[in-house]
Amino acid sequence: MPRHLESQFQRAIVKYLRLRKIFCFSVPNGVKLTTIQSKIAVAEGLLHGVSDLIVITPNKVTFAEVKNPNGTGRQSDSQKEFQQKVESLGFEYVIWDNWDKVEQFAKGVK
Repeated sequence: MPRHLESQFQRAIVKYLRLRKIFCFSVPNGVKLTTIQSKIAVAEGLLHGVSDLIVITPNKVTFAEVKNPNGTGRQSDSQKEFQQKVESLGFEYVIWDNWDKVEQFAKGVK
């Protein structure tokens, strides 16, 4: 059930951002693959820990990790490593675990 709530939250975020003409897309790392499909995907560039959403605004790319808004979501080690990597490259990484954070982000988009 918690994963389902996180999915609903992410769908609401995407709808909200797109209604405001904010360009975003998901990275479907949570899709279940067979062993062979997984090996192919990794060889093609799949990277574990990549954020759920990529948000592109004028002169800025933000990596957004969506967590269950009931407060139970935690970053995996691979997500923490991804966050450290993108921040070390100068990009913004956010964790959206409540609606206020999403709205605050959207208000800051020029």
